[in-house]
Amino acid sequence: MNVEHLVKMANQIGAFFDALPDRDEAVAGVANHLQRTWEPRMRAELLAYAERADGGALTPIVRAALQAHRDKLG
Repeated sequence: MNVEHLVKMANQIGAFFDALPDRDEAVAGVANHLQRTWEPRMRAELLAYAERADGGALTPIVRAALQAHRDKLG
C-alpha cells in the first residue's frame, strides 16, 4: 500500500470536515469516515505512519482524529 496516497486521501477527507464550525464534530467526522469507508489494512497503515512519522504530512485535523479515535480505527 502506498502510504503517501493514504496520507493524501486522509488529508482530503480532513479538508472537507475542517470546514465544520464545531471542531469536535469535525474530528469525529474524519474518524467516522475513515472507520466506515476504509478497509482495516488502510487504517492500520495510516495509524502506523502517524506513529512512526509523528504525524508527518498529516494535517492537524487528521492527526487529532487518529489520536482521539484510535480505538475505533485500530
